[in-house]
Amino acid sequence: MRAPRPLLTAVALALALTACAGGGVSGSPGGDGLGDPYFPRAGNGGYDVRHYSLTLDYTPATRHLTGSATLTARATQDLSAFRLDLTGLDVESVTVDRRAARWNRAGQELTVRPRDDLHTGDVFRVAVRYGGTPVTVTDPDGSEEGWLPTGDGALALGQPTGSMAWFPGNHHPADKASYDITVTVPKGLWAVSNGELRGEPVTRGGRTTTYAWRVAEPMASHAATVAIGRYAVRRTTTGAGLPVLTAVDPEQADASRAALDRIPEVVAWGERNFGPYPFASTGVIVDRPGDAGYALETQNRPVFPGAPDTALLVHELAHQWYGDSVTPRTWRDMWLSEGFATYAEWLWREDHGGTTAEETFTALYDGDGTDEGGEDLWAFPPADPPDAAHVSSRPVYDRAAMVLHRIRQALGDDDAFRALLRDWATAHRHGNADTGDFTAWAERRSPETDFGGIWRDWLYGDGKPGER
Repeated sequence: MRAPRPLLTAVALALALTACAGGGVSGSPGGDGLGDPYFPRAGNGGYDVRHYSLTLDYTPATRHLTGSATLTARATQDLSAFRLDLTGLDVESVTVDRRAARWNRAGQELTVRPRDDLHTGDVFRVAVRYGGTPVTVTDPDGSEEGWLPTGDGALALGQPTGSMAWFPGNHHPADKASYDITVTVPKGLWAVSNGELRGEPVTRGGRTTTYAWRVAEPMASHAATVAIGRYAVRRTTTGAGLPVLTAVDPEQADASRAALDRIPEVVAWGERNFGPYPFASTGVIVDRPGDAGYALETQNRPVFPGAPDTALLVHELAHQWYGDSVTPRTWRDMWLSEGFATYAEWLWREDHGGTTAEETFTALYDGDGTDEGGEDLWAFPPADPPDAAHVSSRPVYDRAAMVLHRIRQALGDDDAFRALLRDWATAHRHGNADTGDFTAWAERRSPETDFGGIWRDWLYGDGKPGER
């Protein structure tokens, strides 16, 4: 998924930038990537983004996107230059604190050199004007993300790195920020995004309509979305007063109705099991089958490729706690997102008269370990996928859910286990966590329980554990 490494190496670029700066330079260029074990060039070092303000204008007929992105960030080191992730689009101008800055492109890196060095702790604003035809990114596992053209508009999906196809940023889950996303599209189309609408849509000249969305809670860039199309949009509330906004392709309205009517019920059930809902609103986007090849837990408004069933709705709404609010620190920690959401499906079935979690666990353990595609449940440990192509493979879902069930068995108290789920979501609300954080937290929380065998055999062990 990552663009080929440019011929100009990071060391050479650093030397070039230093030489250009002349005497008295105290800073150095921010790092190229954050050292993610699977996507080492995702994100960038030297700064932390606090807020994104994105203004987009998209014309589906020509597939042209015009964008302006203003990032408010804090320098975490003395900087002579810093980098943003951006692929495929043409950059028109860059300013830092309203002063024109030098910049250059190399692969997915947009390197910015402000007129004056930035010092540790400085809060600065970088504004980028850009445009062009956004690209579709192919993941290492063969799935597509980035900017996906659809029959009546477009769909932007970002996991794990596709958001760099439609806006410049620090595209790694460890750097979360708030967002304002304003999108202008031809009249008659909706532009649905994360968060809440800031006022009613505005139509100008009878030709275009502008939608302004605000995300106040921290959001990883891969959880951002824009869906453009002829949606049927419905705004309601849950029984507790939480706003619900659903945007459904009209072709999917009838097939979606039964599942979407259960959103208030699923959210209320989630609050009982996982703690207070972490965002200011909820809802879904339902596009047509084929517009995307998968559902995705875009923050507070997950995306579905066609009408979801209840199980998939439960899975993606559970991600609002586990994945969007508590976000994996690196892509190696993906099981903390997918394993929890998969186990939420088990709990839902158990709580609604279906198979118990114990029965689901036993069936998986006693089965042959392969799904219809032949992907082995025991191919690798959930906390250590072999490469970037496997961060969303079956062990990260099903075997990871089995890890949680083993914890439930070890605690021997269902109330204690459900309290663990709630307290984990509360302890890391709107933050990041990795596998080490989770194992240490569980051990501190239940010091009388021996988790060593679970970590060794189920979380990190190769092959099928010898006993369940």
